[in-house]
Amino acid sequence: MSAPPVQVSGPPASEGTAEVEPRKDRPADPEQALAAIRWRLHPEKLREEAPDPEALREIRDGLTTKLDSALDNRTRARLLSLRSVAARILNDLDDALDDARLALTYAEATGELRRTTLARARLAEVLRWRGDHAEADRLFAEANSPELPDRLRAALHEHAGRSCFDQGRLTEACLHFERALDLRQGEDAELNARTAVALDAVAVRAAADGFGPKPRTREAILGEERYPVPTFDEERELWGYADAEGELVIDHRYAEVQPFHEGVAWVRRPEASRWALINTTGAALIEANNGYRGVAAFSEGLAWVSMDGKSRWMAIDPTNIVRIPPGYEDARPFRGGLAAVRQNGGWGAVDQDGQLVVPTRFHGMATALADGRYVDGFTEEGLAVVEMAGHRGVVDRTGRILVDPAYPVLVVHPVAFLVRDGSGRWGALDRRGEPLIDPVHPSRAAVVAEIEKLLADTSPVL
Repeated sequence: MSAPPVQVSGPPASEGTAEVEPRKDRPADPEQALAAIRWRLHPEKLREEAPDPEALREIRDGLTTKLDSALDNRTRARLLSLRSVAARILNDLDDALDDARLALTYAEATGELRRTTLARARLAEVLRWRGDHAEADRLFAEANSPELPDRLRAALHEHAGRSCFDQGRLTEACLHFERALDLRQGEDAELNARTAVALDAVAVRAAADGFGPKPRTREAILGEERYPVPTFDEERELWGYADAEGELVIDHRYAEVQPFHEGVAWVRRPEASRWALINTTGAALIEANNGYRGVAAFSEGLAWVSMDGKSRWMAIDPTNIVRIPPGYEDARPFRGGLAAVRQNGGWGAVDQDGQLVVPTRFHGMATALADGRYVDGFTEEGLAVVEMAGHRGVVDRTGRILVDPAYPVLVVHPVAFLVRDGSGRWGALDRRGEPLIDPVHPSRAAVVAEIEKLLADTSPVL
């Protein structure tokens, strides 16, 4: 006999639980009404249940009405993915799947990271409910970018954990739940309560069936090939490559090697001063006699190479066809179709056809992220921090300047730009470069806390 659904009190949230507002108090707008529902979480299935199915059907009808007049990709992506949520919880899984897949198509057309993430996550939940766990797990993994807000990343881990629970991958489920809690640092009472329910369910199942198979790597979930890794023979002082089990698959015969990327790796033999390119069997794709003294790893199908290892960098494909002619003093790997390059002492960016998208007039292009990482060039969202005379600004993937280089420090936050002025005070700009929070705070953390208070959609419905 199934246990009754568990209710978890708290503010409206994507996985919150409690009772729906009385009909007379529900917002008229279907999006607001959907966000206001406090879902019931079943303690054995770990699925949301509608407290008032008829009200949810009305919300779905309201979303359909709004869709009839929606023309732009952003709006259609949002409304379709929300309608898929309503259909899923009403157990209309075929309709939910159709809406979710179409929503993802529209979301990807916008190029916006957060919008695409939400569409992927909502599609993944439909697939999870249908039992298509392999695709669901892949979508959850693809969606969970470190460039997203911690609150959203925590929700993604929580839902990925539920998918693992469905499959009996209980150790892996616990790792997801733990990561979700770590991201919120114990400050999310709703998440804490839901996790307690989930862990109780895990304990019951583990007692009956064990904890299941060992956790998968992200690469395994995404179906990515596990490439051989460099291994060193200390006696011969030569490098080779071993597989995931440590078995030698490419003999120790190289003086220098680079890790495999996109199925290929650069290697240099002891008798050679130039690099060759090999595949995972050790077969040469580009011989050393082509003359490359400087090489960078392949990224998005292209690699930067240089004849002298110092200048005139050019981009080639794995067949050694030059895709971008030589002429750059320095270059960084492609990210999202763009690569940072230096020419005549200035930094800019080119696309994969070699077209200059951002003029090479900046003194630097290194993008600081709110989680402490730096990326060379552009973020997944298509933003790059540029520097001019010690001051930093932001350009987008089209080369448009969003923020003039005017700040000693600028950090890309998932929904804003954190800036520090000359006196050391912190503030924030919105994505258009307009003032959001005055530079009056003593620390970056204080600004982030203020941004959290301003967010209207802190817990999007998944």
